[in-house]
Amino acid sequence: MTSTPPPGRRSKITPEREQEFYDAVLEQLREDGYEALTMEGIAARASCGKSTLYRQWKTKPQLVAAALRAGRRGTLVAVDNGTLAEDLREAARIAACTSGRDTRLMQAVGHAALDDEELQAALRAALVEPELAAFDAMVERAVARGEIRANHPAVEFLPAQLMGLVRILPVLEGRFADANYLLRFIDASILPSLGLTPPQAP
Repeated sequence: MTSTPPPGRRSKITPEREQEFYDAVLEQLREDGYEALTMEGIAARASCGKSTLYRQWKTKPQLVAAALRAGRRGTLVAVDNGTLAEDLREAARIAACTSGRDTRLMQAVGHAALDDEELQAALRAALVEPELAAFDAMVERAVARGEIRANHPAVEFLPAQLMGLVRILPVLEGRFADANYLLRFIDASILPSLGLTPPQAP
């Protein structure tokens, strides 16, 4: 195992250069998997010194988590559409944007995290906890508006149902979950479990 150099002071890099580092990480992840990914390989691909990566991100798990976060094409953090039903439908659309190649990538990294506590912690901090907080905020707004009661028993399962479906559908049916599929899931399963009425089709 390659030792981690002593942490140095984080240097300033441009957003464009930072994205080049992230692209190098994601490319190597897709080609070789997490276990084979090395800071040396990323540095060579991004044409930089290995010390540059360690100064910026300290460890391989932190760099991978940052690259995955930057590569996301949507986040739940900014979702606020006025009702819980519309918030959850927007969450479904965003989840659909991570489907396809990103689903396969996240499955591979998630599998590696089962045996790597440092990677698991980095992924939770960078990816999981912000999304869980966004779900909590959706629910809190809904309770304040009187849409659902506080401590509704179905609320606990919202993140696992939506995010879990994105991960498991390729295994069950050999296809990725698109926006239409996830919206139908929200309307047919999630909203009724919360006592909410799905919007009427135009």
